[in-house]
Amino acid sequence: MPDQPDAVLETAPDAAPDPAPYDALLLLSFGGPEGPDDVVPFLQNVTRGRGIPEERLKEVGQHYFLFDGISPINEQNRKLLDALREDFAAHDLAGLPVYWGNRNWAPYLTDTLREITREGHRRIAVLATSAYASYSGCRQYRENLAESIALLKEEGLEPPRVDKLRHYFNHPGFVRPMADGVLRSLAELPEAVRAGAHLAFTTHSIPTAAADTSGPAEAHGEGGAYVAQHLDVARLIAEAVQEATGVADRPWELVYQSRSGAPHIPWLEPDICDHLEALHEAGAPAAVMVPIGFVSDHMEVLYDLDTEATAKAAELGLPVARSATVGADPRFAAAVRELVLERAAGERGVTVRPCALGALGPSHDLCPVGCCPARAPKPAAAGADSPYA
Repeated sequence: MPDQPDAVLETAPDAAPDPAPYDALLLLSFGGPEGPDDVVPFLQNVTRGRGIPEERLKEVGQHYFLFDGISPINEQNRKLLDALREDFAAHDLAGLPVYWGNRNWAPYLTDTLREITREGHRRIAVLATSAYASYSGCRQYRENLAESIALLKEEGLEPPRVDKLRHYFNHPGFVRPMADGVLRSLAELPEAVRAGAHLAFTTHSIPTAAADTSGPAEAHGEGGAYVAQHLDVARLIAEAVQEATGVADRPWELVYQSRSGAPHIPWLEPDICDHLEALHEAGAPAAVMVPIGFVSDHMEVLYDLDTEATAKAAELGLPVARSATVGADPRFAAAVRELVLERAAGERGVTVRPCALGALGPSHDLCPVGCCPARAPKPAAAGADSPYA
């Protein structure tokens, strides 16, 4: 993997890190149930407005019930919070508090923003636990922020300005831990199949219509920014694995998982289980599943890969391993710090050279008009079309 320096800020070399104008960081995530009684209410939050009956939600919730109704995402976020606070303290940023709010479960975003407001913070940087451009991975979080801001204004509060940090799919602190995870997974495979193992880079399938309109308007087209960004990350990791192992031309492919919704609506394919069948039929000796679309171990990783796809591989007699998500890796925590300082410096008018690997370069700071549009337009914060300055 080509070397890339950390984000460069044109400041005095001995200057202390300066997060101004930001006085807090918000970790914004999806949320997940933490016990059996939470599962159906959580799924009701996720599907609100779609008219899905409770009995159907109980069926969907069986994946959660297999794991005592507990999604790993909340605990993963707690570990990430600890890693961020530890990293900030070690780099003279202990005075920048880190908060956590979720879209669909406690701690809820509105409650966290209310706390932030009452504690006097006036401008916050927001890190969403989704690294790529898409409606569900970016704009919907911005809509959630706008909804919460509107609710707090109705309560007579004056919420802080919120700025969402740029997409970090190609930041070294996101890519390199995943490349190391692939190397560890290859080492877990039997030595006889290791060199020939294929890499299956997985991410959440989304409707093709949503993929085609992901990213800024100029990126729209087949697959949009969503597919292009994932392909760039997959290529980076495949190159790093080749460099580390000496195995040239190791086959790899971007595949999808966790499809939901009506069967007549086209979604991104191939599905991971179908891909494993195709690999087996083609005579592949083994595979490593690499969940590049996920920051941490969601239920989609725990069930769709560790349970369902692994069972399919066992049925086929295909040796597989699943590599790690970045989770609370210290390099990812450092990347978040760099993203905060990079954005802060830019907001102060300081020259910044953002840190990014691959062919696509750093993403935009401010989501432009037409970026990842919703089917039914809603106000969204932290973008060029935001009603909130």
